[in-house]
Amino acid sequence: MEQGYPKRSKLWHWLDERIGLKDLEKLAKKKEIPLHRHTFWYYFGGMTLFLFMVQVITGILLLLYYRPSAGEAFESIQFLMTEVEFGWLIRSIHSWSANLMVFAMFIHLFSALLLTAYRAPRELTWLSGGGLLALTLGFGFTGYLLPWNELSFFATRVGTEIPGVIPVIGPFVRRLLRGGDDVTGATLTRFYGIHVAILPAIVTVTLGLHLFLVQKHGMSRPPSEERGEGAKRVMPFVPNFLLRDLVGWLCALGVLAALAAYYPAELGKKADPFQPAPIGIKPEWYFMAMFQTLKLIPSHILGIEGELIGVLGFGAIGAVLILMPFLDRRAAAGRTSRFPAVFGIALILYSILLTYLGYTMSPTK
Repeated sequence: MEQGYPKRSKLWHWLDERIGLKDLEKLAKKKEIPLHRHTFWYYFGGMTLFLFMVQVITGILLLLYYRPSAGEAFESIQFLMTEVEFGWLIRSIHSWSANLMVFAMFIHLFSALLLTAYRAPRELTWLSGGGLLALTLGFGFTGYLLPWNELSFFATRVGTEIPGVIPVIGPFVRRLLRGGDDVTGATLTRFYGIHVAILPAIVTVTLGLHLFLVQKHGMSRPPSEERGEGAKRVMPFVPNFLLRDLVGWLCALGVLAALAAYYPAELGKKADPFQPAPIGIKPEWYFMAMFQTLKLIPSHILGIEGELIGVLGFGAIGAVLILMPFLDRRAAAGRTSRFPAVFGIALILYSILLTYLGYTMSPTK
């Protein structure tokens, strides 16, 4: 037995010779987490990862019964919810975990923004996190259509219409998303392939890169903590931070179980492309601010189509958010910067206000 290590089983030694368990153990013991008044926000990264794993597991179970065609998609989910034992619960967990994952990811993103966690050498960590956010929203958009119910069908028709206002490439992008000129069974099949194959493959690579970069550079300290005098406090990742992270996972699991049990996901009516769109069609809550903004923008502003200005505005906001490590030169130079706080808080307040208006304003045709 080597000094400093307890006696191990034969299985442990067998695995150690093949995958290097001892090296992983040394790495885990060496890893430390900064300890300060903002440490609480670190836990939302792990919570997002946990909810993503729930999505993967429940998604695989749903795939066993789902049939991706316009004639069978709705019926397959109806069968799952009414005939398969606990099928309704699995679908509800999948639906609610998607919403909670997006919520946790937004908290993780904005906490990192307000704490300027994108400072060197963590620029690539920020970029990979931004990519994961975009991919997560892509999961939400493509998965929304799969039940092929009335709400998802018409919301997808509206959502895929928006890129069409972009000059030159807009009509091509809209047709690429729909697989034709309108939302049809071809759109459903296309969204299914993107949702269960293309996006998971890209997410696997991007998530692996993100976790590697977090491991390599560690958790960042806020500038106010870095400038403080005296020794910087830390806590071991194993077992201290890991156990606290697990508590966060259990809290997320408790909330998820309660929502899935008491507010199960509804299926609604089957989509009928020949019927007019119902009044009050709305997207998921994380798209509501953008949807409501486009509704409130005048049809034309200075001779330019209002919807185009809105789409370009959202693109500009996304570009500023993603490129923040390169735009915030004061933070890059180690000085205090107010820009990320002003930008982040303004974006949060705007999103909350427009989301609230989207759910409370009277629907119109």
